[in-house]
Amino acid sequence: MEINEKSIEKNPTELLKKLDKLHPSDIAYSLKKIIKKNPDDFLFVLKNLPEDILGDVILELPEKLREYAYHELTIEKLTDAVDELESDDQTDILQEIEELNVDKAKEIFDGLEVDDQEEINWLKRYEAGEAGAYMQTELFSANLNETISNSIEKLRIAKEEKELENIHQVYVVDDNKILVASILLEDLIIFDYKKTYKELIEEYGAKRFKPYKVNDDELIKDVAKQFEKYDLSVVAVVGYQNMLIGRITSDDILDVIEDSATEQMYQLAGVHDDFEHDSFIFTAKKRAMWLFINLGTAILASMVIGFFDQTIQAFVALAVLMPIVASMGGNAGTQTLAVMVRRMALGEIDFENSKDAIMKEILVSLLNGVLFALVVGVITYFWFNTALLGLVIALSMIINLFSAGFFGATIPLFLKKYNIDPAVGSTVLLTTVTDIVGFFSFLMLAKLILL
Repeated sequence: MEINEKSIEKNPTELLKKLDKLHPSDIAYSLKKIIKKNPDDFLFVLKNLPEDILGDVILELPEKLREYAYHELTIEKLTDAVDELESDDQTDILQEIEELNVDKAKEIFDGLEVDDQEEINWLKRYEAGEAGAYMQTELFSANLNETISNSIEKLRIAKEEKELENIHQVYVVDDNKILVASILLEDLIIFDYKKTYKELIEEYGAKRFKPYKVNDDELIKDVAKQFEKYDLSVVAVVGYQNMLIGRITSDDILDVIEDSATEQMYQLAGVHDDFEHDSFIFTAKKRAMWLFINLGTAILASMVIGFFDQTIQAFVALAVLMPIVASMGGNAGTQTLAVMVRRMALGEIDFENSKDAIMKEILVSLLNGVLFALVVGVITYFWFNTALLGLVIALSMIINLFSAGFFGATIPLFLKKYNIDPAVGSTVLLTTVTDIVGFFSFLMLAKLILL
């Protein structure tokens, strides 16, 4: 969510006066600014936030500030805040507190209503990557034999009592709570309120009200792909024998997509997404491992250069031009690699159906290779007044960009085939290939053509 700079308030007293006009994200953003100046002011605002927004504000804070809030706020304050949240958010907060202080988490849990406790215990059963871990149990459902008017009255009461939020449809179930249909509220208001849902479905056909649903044990990354593919705002979650047990909303899926994209970005750079919370020594060790691997690949590239030391001595201009070939190959390969890893993450391609994608990337790289071969060849000719040197670097540019496209497209696919995360290992391997191919092709061509 984009933060409006005008909504940022660094004065704690003024911030508390403006709460009614601010979204929890805006409040959290202001708190991040406030704590940099004075931690006491940060706590002052937190402790004076109304319970109905405190939980939402805490969830918008970075992990370190959430932990600070959990430590400083009283059990009573946290219990009231958790009580106002939906079941999935309640579970998230309690699990985070439990990691810091088991006793405090238990006391907060014991202070909640029995229904909330049962829902939290139910959600805690799921693994972190399962759809059930991201669902909320609060939803609007109606029985097949229930009239539309009766269900709408139930919804009205639930909204008045603030038991439901962000309701877009009614889920229709049978007597065994098996999910039968899903009807948007904007469609529901045009039907005859006296009719039952069973009569409505029989009149218009079950196909019209076919629900989007996922299984509770389905991987959340696969659920996210369905949200993107079908442009969903919410999806029903079913359990054993297609029983309706909850729903997943788009705000949770946006978090999943953002976390996934962030993780891929860090992995491509050889770091991990917890670096902000690790000690500098631990972070240095983690990065040193990748730097050590890069050192090994750099030595390999240097050894290739060493094989042609006499060629370089004969044509000093080669030393000036070598970085151009390697750099262009590396950048072209990185472009291809980024596209392939992204398409693999979205499930668009895999090892078996990747032929067209590979061919496209090779042709794109080859076309760019020819284009920049002409450009660099002409520049080299005028720079060093040697036509053959321009030919050498032009041919090398074509070879290296071709290899960059080919290996940039195939390396992540092969790593994935052998259950190695392509976002982690691809960059190091690709850099090694483009450097070695670039230096070898350039210097070998120079040896054959110029000497």
